[in-house]
Amino acid sequence: MTGTTLDDYTDRYAQRVRGMTASEIRALFAVTSRPEVVSLAGGAPFVSALPLDAVGEMLGQLGGPLHGATTLQYSGGQGDLALRERICEVMSLSGIDASNGASPDDVVVTVGGQQALDLISRVFLDPGDVVLAEGPSYVGALGVFRAAQADVVHVPMDDDGMIPAALAEALATVARAGKRAKFLYTVPAYHNPGGVTLSESRRDEILAIAEQSGLLVVEDDPYGLLGFDGEPLPALRSRRRDGVLYVGTFSKTFAPGLRVGWVLAPHAVREKLVIASEAQILCPSMFAQTAIATYFTTMPWREQIKTFREVYRERRDALLSALTDMMPAGTRWTRPEGGFYVWLTLPEGLHSKEMLPRAIAARVAYVPGTGFYADGSGGSHLRLSYCFPPPERIHEGVRRLAAVIGEEMKMRAVFGTAAPGTSPGVSWTPAGTFNSAASNHPAPGLE
Repeated sequence: MTGTTLDDYTDRYAQRVRGMTASEIRALFAVTSRPEVVSLAGGAPFVSALPLDAVGEMLGQLGGPLHGATTLQYSGGQGDLALRERICEVMSLSGIDASNGASPDDVVVTVGGQQALDLISRVFLDPGDVVLAEGPSYVGALGVFRAAQADVVHVPMDDDGMIPAALAEALATVARAGKRAKFLYTVPAYHNPGGVTLSESRRDEILAIAEQSGLLVVEDDPYGLLGFDGEPLPALRSRRRDGVLYVGTFSKTFAPGLRVGWVLAPHAVREKLVIASEAQILCPSMFAQTAIATYFTTMPWREQIKTFREVYRERRDALLSALTDMMPAGTRWTRPEGGFYVWLTLPEGLHSKEMLPRAIAARVAYVPGTGFYADGSGGSHLRLSYCFPPPERIHEGVRRLAAVIGEEMKMRAVFGTAAPGTSPGVSWTPAGTFNSAASNHPAPGLE
């Protein structure tokens, strides 16, 4: 025996389990649930803004004698047709409609957007395959790709989203290594965690690069309807019918507790996704599907989305104002136009993961930037979420965080050494732009 372990099953696990780790966010749950801690960490939607009396009455009726025999039964593996029709209605707000081939027939209902990403990975990824993803990227997606034993190559961003030239460079780098990227994973609208949005001009450029290289695009769009000014930019899927898989969710525009999302996929891919879903969960919850279909049929959901926008805009403004007033010199951050998140860069030499225990001791929580890079870099950054706490709590949380950062800076000044594990290759300019110390487009996978 070469060592000891508390796990008697270590030698029996599948190989894919070795790469599985708890997400940075889940590890914080026990702490952030404490009332004395101001959590700027998790992205929990503010469901209290919903008309909960009406929603509760609707849910009670759906489980009662009039509807219960249907809603409490199995559904089909693809999802209920009534819900898939409502999904097409929702997608039309992002420019995805019948004119560009959107049809209920090509929608697959999933258990949240997370299962949608897992199904796509099951259908397309073999161990050792390459996935391109923005750097930083959504931690839940990175967990799915890690479980599929894929290699993630990050593509850098700036204030206008993913840099097209960097995408082309990443594709070339992967090709030189004798590999081919299976797909590009992107959150183009109000990025998680970056808070930036892919610009209008870059959307067409990114799609052109993908089409020229035969690269499949997985567009994850949880926040696209939650912009604070103007109408949503047309989704990537609205511009290119073939080669784009569109992932959506009702977690941000209605309720995450119902766990309903979807994939809009080319017809042949749709069938593979349904088969994979049936093998995994048999079918999505009929009760949850009917609840969402009923809500989007009988209630003023467009007005409710406007309410969410106003709530989140107020909280975004509170966070940005507090950061401006209280953060020490050398701290930089993005200025989101929608969604839930601000991406903050610490003063030189500080490390967000190493600083976290001191922040928790000061009763404020955030997510370290290391969780948003496949290689664990990103220690000079952290993610702040403004969607759940009220403005006064946001202000207090920033006050506590600023004090922690100030103390860290004093310690660094005294000891004169940078915190280990920082990521010097990428930083934000004072305006909030991603920038590389080496070049405009750092080598993919090195951030």
